[in-house]
Amino acid sequence: MTSSAHSPRTRDGLASVVKAYDVRGVVGEGIDADLVRDTGAAFGNLMRAEGASTVVIGHDMRPSSPDLADAFAAGVTSQGLDAVQLGLTSTDELYYASGSLDCPGAMFTASHNPAKYNGIKMCRAGARPVGQDTGLTEIVDMLVDGVPPYQGAAGTVTQKDVLGDYASYLKKLVPLDGIRPLTVTVDAGNGMGGLTAPAVLGTEPSLTLHDLYFELDGTFPNHEANPLDPKNLVDLEKYTVETGSDIGVAFDGDADRCFIVDEKGEAVSPSAICAMIAERYLEQNPGATIIHNLITSKAVPEIIREHGGHPVRTRVGHSFIKARMAEEHAVFGGEHSAHYYFSDFFNADSGMIAALHVLATLGAGDRPLSELKKQYSRYEASGEINSRVDDQAGRTAAVVRAFADETTSTDDLDGVTVELADGSWFNVRASNTEPLLRLNVEAPTRARIDEIVAKALGVIRG
Repeated sequence: MTSSAHSPRTRDGLASVVKAYDVRGVVGEGIDADLVRDTGAAFGNLMRAEGASTVVIGHDMRPSSPDLADAFAAGVTSQGLDAVQLGLTSTDELYYASGSLDCPGAMFTASHNPAKYNGIKMCRAGARPVGQDTGLTEIVDMLVDGVPPYQGAAGTVTQKDVLGDYASYLKKLVPLDGIRPLTVTVDAGNGMGGLTAPAVLGTEPSLTLHDLYFELDGTFPNHEANPLDPKNLVDLEKYTVETGSDIGVAFDGDADRCFIVDEKGEAVSPSAICAMIAERYLEQNPGATIIHNLITSKAVPEIIREHGGHPVRTRVGHSFIKARMAEEHAVFGGEHSAHYYFSDFFNADSGMIAALHVLATLGAGDRPLSELKKQYSRYEASGEINSRVDDQAGRTAAVVRAFADETTSTDDLDGVTVELADGSWFNVRASNTEPLLRLNVEAPTRARIDEIVAKALGVIRG
């Protein structure tokens, strides 16, 4: 067995780092080189059984990432597979490598989490997901029971740079030829967008780029690379206005998500971006299926239907959406967390492709983004509100009871979604990656949002 000298692992112990669709934890506590090496061996064993011979490995700019990527490669090669080290990459660049080279991949990143975290996002050939129901359970079994030893020769480790090929591929997917000149401010948050934005956006003749925090620094000296938190958009909002930019774009740490602000420095809802991109895909693919997760605005399925498309509602999480994309032959999928998935990008998510689509839409007309976004924004939303609670199931049930008198329907696709008589709705669900209960509310007015949020949090937080 390829087992390191450590205390015997248990499934309960691994549950703190093996999430629904990745492995993630604090380096030196839940995540260390021994675990990562054995995970690489387990992944290699699983992929070899499925016919793979090579695994591509990329990593972000966190101080711990290069050593962890090396440990994973050692595990992979111990199972007779070759490892191709891509070096510094964004997550969507890793997906490009997996898709274009048709081999499994692993990305070392903790995305938007603070510097002390790291993790592994794994995929099969063609960037197909590896999640709890599609391989992670088998990997956990091997981490507990020991990875079966491989009797053949070890694989090799080589290096490959795919940044140029990745940039060319994306620019062909969403050409910006013929758009009006645009001035764009990009906040990379010291994350991997600092590598990919210059390669993709910085070479477009129609774009003038203003950069914020492009220096790769996994200690995040300026702000967390988590644009979902409004405080991390403040610098972008200010600088977009100061530079007279037409649009501001923020990427999270591994650049698989993008967030947009308009020329006034005001955030554009990820649901509005989802509807905007869906409209573009339906122009090229009449009647096509579009995936949206259950916490996107109800404007998203409305707009999809209005443009002749077929909306399919799914639970939150990239492995679930990728699988549903393939199952439904969907052309595009979107999440309110600003993950956007593309059939012409191996059903994988890419913040950069989403940014290109928004730039193409904005540059095709003469309206400012503050005006353009109005046609995709129909309702008020609370944003995601997180609460740490011990009894997540009990608190969820209590919230549902509290709104029973005004409830018209409920469903449990992911957590509980409650439809209210006035057209408002809310969803309460447990996080897949953290010990949190998440609340999302949508309503016709801001006052109604505030009312529902106050009542729900009063129950959740007791």
